[in-house]
Order: sequence, then C-alpha cells, then structure tokens
Amino acid sequence: MNAMAEVVPVDSVGAQGLAPTGILDGVRAIADRRLPMLAQSIDADSVYPEDLMREFGAAGAYFRHLPMGPGLTPRRGPDLETSIRAMSIAAEHCLSTAFCIWCQDALGWYIYNGGSDALKAEIGSQVAMGEVLGGTGLSNPMKTVFGIEKLKLRATAVDGGYRVSGNLPWVSNLGPGHWFGIVFSVGTDNPRNVMAIVDCDADGLTMVANDNFLALGGTRTYGLAFREVFVPEAHVIADPLEAFLPKIRAGFILLQAGMAFGLIQSSIRLMEQMKRPLGHVNSHLPEQPEYFAEQLAAMEGAVFELAKTPYETSQDYFAEVIRARLLAGDATVQAAHAAMLHCGARGYVTGAEAQRRLREAYFVAIVTPATKQLRKMLADMGEPLAA
Repeated sequence: MNAMAEVVPVDSVGAQGLAPTGILDGVRAIADRRLPMLAQSIDADSVYPEDLMREFGAAGAYFRHLPMGPGLTPRRGPDLETSIRAMSIAAEHCLSTAFCIWCQDALGWYIYNGGSDALKAEIGSQVAMGEVLGGTGLSNPMKTVFGIEKLKLRATAVDGGYRVSGNLPWVSNLGPGHWFGIVFSVGTDNPRNVMAIVDCDADGLTMVANDNFLALGGTRTYGLAFREVFVPEAHVIADPLEAFLPKIRAGFILLQAGMAFGLIQSSIRLMEQMKRPLGHVNSHLPEQPEYFAEQLAAMEGAVFELAKTPYETSQDYFAEVIRARLLAGDATVQAAHAAMLHCGARGYVTGAEAQRRLREAYFVAIVTPATKQLRKMLADMGEPLAA
C-alpha cells in the first residue's frame, strides 16, 4: 500500500477522521519502509527522526485518541486503541521513535481535553496532524502528585498570565517550534497548581542537551531552565490541576502500552528467527516465543478494553489501568531478555538488534510512571498488585 495515499489535509478530514485500518496501513507502510534503516542511526548517533514524525502525523497517527476531530469537529468518543496500535507499529522497529509518538499523543491529549479554546484553535489541529511537534513535561508533576518529588516550577501571576521560573531535568520530543506541557505552583500561603502549554521558543527558556542515555538518545530530551518565562492565560489548560488530572491520567498511562506491545512483538520475532539456526539448543530455554505471543494477546485485550472508557474516574478502574501498565513494563523487559538469550553471542555485538531492544526495554520500565511508582501508587490506594 502507498503510505502517501493516506495523507489528507486537516480541513478535509471528516468527523471521524481516517478509518483506523487506513491509518494503521499507512503507518505500517512508512515504518516498514523507513525505520529499519534509521533505527541504528537513531540509537548510535542520537538522530532525531523529525521528518519521520511529521510523516506519521500526515498519515493520521496522532489524532484518533483525541476527543475531537481536527478542526474541533465532534466525535463519538476518543479512539485510544488506534493510537496505541500506531505507536506499537513504530516500536516494533525503534523505541525512540515510539516514545516520541507517545510524547506527541500526550501533548494532543492535554490540549484537546484542556480548557483553552484559544490553544485548540492556535495549534490543536497542527499537533493532531504532526505539523507542530512536542512533548509532555509532566514527569515531575506526576511524581509530585503521588508524593515522590516536589514540584520544580514556580510562578507569579502578572497581567495577562504568569511568569514561570525553575528547572525541569528531562523533557523529550522538543526543538525549535515545538511545544510541551508544564505544571507550576502559584502563590505561597495557599499555593495552587496550574497546567499550561509552552512554546520552546519562549523568551527566558533555555534548553540544554541532557545526559547520554543508555538508549533513547534520538528523542531530543533536554533539561529546561525557566527564567521568568511568560505564559499567557490563553495557554493555561487547567487551573487548578487537581480537577483536571483525573480526566487525563488514564489516557496518559494507557497510551504508553504502544511502546511495550511493539517491543514485545519484535522480541518474539527475534526469537522466532533463531529457531532455524539455534532451535536445537534454544528449546531448552524456559521462555519461548509462544508464551510471549499468548501474553501479548491477553495484554492487548485488557488494555484495549480499558481504553474504551479513558474518562472513568473510579478507583477500581484506575487500579486496573495501573496494573495493566505495570504488567506491560515487566513483560517488555522479560521478553527482551529472553530474545537476548535466544540470540546468544550474535545478539551481543555492537549494532545487533537484540542488545538494542534489551536496552530499550528498560526504558519502558523506568519512564514515568515507572515500575516502582506504579507499585507505590497501588500501595497508596490500598490495592493489591494483582486483581
């Protein structure tokens, strides 16, 4: 299928947008054509796949999960499953790219669920179609809400908005012309937390290239220094944050499953590829590809069922979301570890796919909310690890 056949101008997209099958066929065609050649450079040389991200957006990868269609057209409801599947297709080849897709998905999720109609009109459709790229900036706030860190940004109310100062250590999928979400506290006696969307080109904002990560080097991850950065009131999407967070938290977490599912699928493929040359000895390993295929199918079924009602706010529902995400992270590391053992020495050399996938798998377990945070969240809620 020709991927470019799925590229539709934003104004011509109907109320329900491109059909899910068309989007996924387009994303598959692009990913299979381009990512096998790019993945090594993204990993080894920290190449940011910006043009590829825009191509995925034009194919419709970033808007099915949004509660409105491009142009603010009404929809029957958000379709998280298609967005998760699109991310998974990219993750079969490269987790850096899949993570950037999640960042893009999360940015649109904030904007379209937020209270700023001005922001939706200004950049909403461009974010939905990949014309404007960006990240999330919510790692620190998500940890703050669950008692792990203190909020790192502070603001003073001024005429027409806020002046924000402080530092964020890691925000990804950024660059000139990119946007991202932040949360800052306002006031001293009874401070309140406010969420807004910020332009990377804002005056007073400095982006510093960050640590040389073990993997995910192609994600344009920066440390951000805010020095009296002006955030206009029109770019505020939640004031206070606490009333908004239950609306976005399940979608924020469930969308990450796309990274896990794609990497597990690629690990299964690596194990299958080793059956012919090494099956006589790999058969003695305790974990076989068939086990992971069954586990993946079960996880997909559970996540896609939860994804049907992302605005559900009950504790029982949210606990299931946390458990599903926890299982996905654990299974990703387990599958990549098994693939490494199945590949043996040929997977242990520089440039081998197996060792790259293993390094990438740990990111699924440590990205916010990390395995340890998910366990803490369940403990704080008085919920068991397994239902």
